[in-house]
Amino acid sequence: MSPLLASVGAETETAFTMPSINYYAIAPILILFGAAVVSVLVEAFVPQRGRRPVQLVIVVGSIVAALAVTIDLRGTRLVTGEGAIAVDGPTLLMWGALLVIGLLGALLMAERSIDPLGDAFAPRASALPGSEDEQEFTRRGFLQTEVWPFLLFALTGMLVFVASNDLLVMFVALEVMSLPLYLLAGMARRRRLLSQEAALKYFLLGAFSSAFFLYGAAMLYGFSGSVSLVAISDTLSAKTGEGSLVAIGIALLMVGLLFKVAAVPFHQWTPDVYQGAPTPVTGFMAATVKIAAFGALLRVLYVSLGGLRWDWEPMLWIIAALTMLVGSVVAITQTDIKRMLAYSSIAQAGFILVGVVAASPQGLASALFYLVAYAFTTIGTFAVITMVRDASGEATHLSKWAGLGKKSPVVAAVFSLFMLSLAGIPLTSGFVGKFGVFAAAIDSGNTWLVIVGVVASVIAAFFYVRVIVLMYFSDPTPDTASVVIPSAFTTIALTASAVMTIALGVFPQWLLDIITQAGVFIR
Repeated sequence: MSPLLASVGAETETAFTMPSINYYAIAPILILFGAAVVSVLVEAFVPQRGRRPVQLVIVVGSIVAALAVTIDLRGTRLVTGEGAIAVDGPTLLMWGALLVIGLLGALLMAERSIDPLGDAFAPRASALPGSEDEQEFTRRGFLQTEVWPFLLFALTGMLVFVASNDLLVMFVALEVMSLPLYLLAGMARRRRLLSQEAALKYFLLGAFSSAFFLYGAAMLYGFSGSVSLVAISDTLSAKTGEGSLVAIGIALLMVGLLFKVAAVPFHQWTPDVYQGAPTPVTGFMAATVKIAAFGALLRVLYVSLGGLRWDWEPMLWIIAALTMLVGSVVAITQTDIKRMLAYSSIAQAGFILVGVVAASPQGLASALFYLVAYAFTTIGTFAVITMVRDASGEATHLSKWAGLGKKSPVVAAVFSLFMLSLAGIPLTSGFVGKFGVFAAAIDSGNTWLVIVGVVASVIAAFFYVRVIVLMYFSDPTPDTASVVIPSAFTTIALTASAVMTIALGVFPQWLLDIITQAGVFIR
């Protein structure tokens, strides 16, 4: 063989070398992805009436199996896939939180007795072909089983998103996570035009966000010659005077991530999507996307851009302060409870950013605790909203909650618990979360940001307490909504959320110990 051919052969052999992958370390991702593919096949080949029970078995079984593997992986710290995926303590913690919250969200979507996918997953009977039985079957929402593959694909993207150690993999995960959510937000299109509007706005703004993220990644690649977070960090450490290329790249990358976090001024999609999407989808999205987006943001800032802390910290200071204040102030003016909770979610993102800005192990730990606590409270809040109804469906206008504490005292008490937690009242998980991020910020010298946070918390407490006062100190009117009796699915989700909200407020140390043992991000 000639030297030239030998050289070509050697290069070809090198080019096609298979990457080294620890498949068990990424088994939770593979389990959910495999289940999502099977779920799509079920939609194609299983008879209509048999899809729902089969899909429920697939979804619940795959999430539980992925959670079991995640627990078995505790203590693992490795980078696999040629450095593209990092499986470390924070990754496993966020995987566990995403899977548990994803399971509770799936239970809400599985509700049968009240058509919970917003009464909105059910089309009008007059618009349906077929017999009366077929129309009733469709009206009850059982044909909308495509929500299950969407949910599994979204969860798969979230798991990859928080574990991505590579900007290209992170972008792919962002799209895998986002596209199913756009579709889920629009699943109520047959009953509410708001759902169509929500999905379209979410898609368009998400497309801009993805473009910013990709352009920022390209800028950083142009500077460092790599999309690996570790390689970018090493290049930044080795070079001085990086100039505008890196600054612009960081800014564009942050825009893409802060959009998913729903931080001001990238929050415009949040109120419309929260209000228009089916309520169980809103609850699932509000809780899980926050964990996934902050997980990716923390990894990028701590692993790749830690050496440029003084470049990105001032930007996050301003964004955190604006997010807390705008979310809290605008929420006061809302009369729709889902829209109010959307602005509440924006304000909560600002509080979590206070911990992120601390840029310390304590800041990381406090942000992770806040994310877990907020997720359980949020899924429980939207579980209650699915149960409060009037003749037209979900009763989301605040006037219809007047006197609810006298008509349904147990449900009102549980909802009050969630409101108090979001307000940061002691003996709830929200108080411990806020205390943690504020303490981390003070230790890092960001006392002024904590002052802004305290002011925003006082403002936010008004609209949370307003709902409680409305339920308990107003008399029921003919317009007051009723509470339907939920099935076991919603009951489990609601009970688990309430128990965790109290447990993390009264006995938070066990979760704090887990977070402490998780350590920091691996390089």
